[in-house]
Amino acid sequence: AAPRSAGPRAPRPAPPRPAPRARFVVAAAGPERAGPWLCPSRADAARARPASRAAGRAMELRARAWWLLCAAAALAACARGDPASKSRSCGEVRQVYGAKGFSLSDVPQAEISGEHLRICPQGYTCCTSAMEENLANRSQAELEAALLDSGRTLQATLATQLRAFDEPRHRQPHDPAGHFQHLLNGSERALQEAFPAAFGELYAQSARALRDLYADLRLYYRGANLHLEETLAEFWARLLERLFPPLHPQLLLPDDYLDCLGKQAEALRPFGEAPRELRLRATRALVAARAFVQGLGVAGDVVRKVAQVPLGPECSRAVMKLVYCAHCLGVPGARPCPDYCHNVLKGCLANQADLDAEWRNLLDSMGLITNKFWGPSGAESAMGSVHLWLAEAISTLRDNKDTLMAKVPGTGQVIQGCGNPRVNPQSPGPEEPLRRDKPVLQEKPPSGALERLVSEAKVQLRDAQDFWTSLPGTLCSEKLAVGTASEDRCWNGMAMGRYLPEVMGDGLASQINNPEVEVDITKPDMTIRQQIMQLKIMTNRLRSAYNGDDVDFQDASDDSSGSGSGDGCPDDLCGRRVGKKSSSSRTTLTHALPGLSEQEGQKTSAAGCPRPGARLLLPLLALALSAAGPRWR
Repeated sequence: AAPRSAGPRAPRPAPPRPAPRARFVVAAAGPERAGPWLCPSRADAARARPASRAAGRAMELRARAWWLLCAAAALAACARGDPASKSRSCGEVRQVYGAKGFSLSDVPQAEISGEHLRICPQGYTCCTSAMEENLANRSQAELEAALLDSGRTLQATLATQLRAFDEPRHRQPHDPAGHFQHLLNGSERALQEAFPAAFGELYAQSARALRDLYADLRLYYRGANLHLEETLAEFWARLLERLFPPLHPQLLLPDDYLDCLGKQAEALRPFGEAPRELRLRATRALVAARAFVQGLGVAGDVVRKVAQVPLGPECSRAVMKLVYCAHCLGVPGARPCPDYCHNVLKGCLANQADLDAEWRNLLDSMGLITNKFWGPSGAESAMGSVHLWLAEAISTLRDNKDTLMAKVPGTGQVIQGCGNPRVNPQSPGPEEPLRRDKPVLQEKPPSGALERLVSEAKVQLRDAQDFWTSLPGTLCSEKLAVGTASEDRCWNGMAMGRYLPEVMGDGLASQINNPEVEVDITKPDMTIRQQIMQLKIMTNRLRSAYNGDDVDFQDASDDSSGSGSGDGCPDDLCGRRVGKKSSSSRTTLTHALPGLSEQEGQKTSAAGCPRPGARLLLPLLALALSAAGPRWR
């Protein structure tokens, strides 16, 4: 055997030392920690990675598993809510809710989960379903009451003006007549005082016809369906029939002859120019005065009927969210943001805003027609001087009786077509001379009362012109007490913070993108459309009256079409499909903004923290597992 080598023996390799095991500690966070769990950082995981590939993969899986547990714990903590907010008391809400007359048995002592809420944000809440329903009904009733109050204020203004110009329908003995009625009454009193002494038997024969004339003038002024020119023509014919016999007692004048004579009164002109002057002046004055007071009446009726239009369900939900959802979130003292309030009420009152154009046209026309109240042919002069024209007419007939009688023996104009009157054989002989005294009548100068009334009316009509478009802003500032201190500390419908959406325009068509109220612009309110038609009709009547034309008053309340031409929404807007708006159509702040106090920040924390339930945690956990799975090679 060969001898062994005498060289040095090679050392045996030492077995590999096991890699040091990394220690992962999970503990509850102390006061110095920011979260509820102590999770390893990626640097710790890298330092703990073993040299062995298999052991390193196991350690990486273990680190990722701990990260998943941390994420799940954070989601669960957010789902459970902040322990401090969860135990927050609802004492302030209970106090406010009880002050409104509701039972406190519905109010929880502390905040509860809000999945049951249908209108307000579903964070932790102090409202039960019954409370939300009660507050929703209360908010609707309060807004409708505010609308009625605003309407009653304007109605009272218009009614005061109407009473000043017109006599109340149910006038009490101590109530004075309106100004225009007062002018007619004064004219009739002057006639009754002066005519008996001046005309004697002629006045006795014509007194009834004169009383009937003043009665017809009053009826026309108060809206009776009378044609004024025809009424005056009939009066002159009747007056001639009454006065011709006492002027010619030596003739036998049967009724058919007098009737035929009356029909020729206009052609014969026995009263001179007085009938024409009275017709021109009285007609224009009465037409203008009647149209003006009717305009006041129509305006008041429109306000009354529109104020009674009920609110829609979408508006009721939006108003509840505006007024009382902050109560449910435990912030009962919060005030709505101004722009937020304006958008809600612009959506609720979109149909009312469409009255604006025709409403302005009506008030402008009423202000314009008051110019017809002045001058020789104005309402004050003409209505107060009716007796002067009647006195002139009777005096002219009496003075021209001999000229008129000269036509009787032959075939004169008086008896043309009426036959020849016979001489009365029982005539007492030569007629007694009639009195030739002229009544001492003087036209009263204007007292200035009408000028003061018109001046006040113009101011109030001018102030009421923007009533419908300014109504949302008026209600927000006076009835809903919007916040004005800071735009960052007001209620925006979701939390205390700034309201970002822009304010919508006025009218139905402008609400197509209203972020607060879902408005169907293809379905206008028919009651309001009928009132728009009433405004148009009255405006046309006023414009005709300004030109001296009498237009029969038409009532559009039975018009089933309602809107008329041009009152609907534009075709390019009506053609669009209006779908339900998602909650994401409005940008809201769900976090406390800088400047809020710590207490206010806690009050809004429930709305600021997402509230995923167990069904939401499982998909998120599965998604995280799939993302954290090992990358096998």
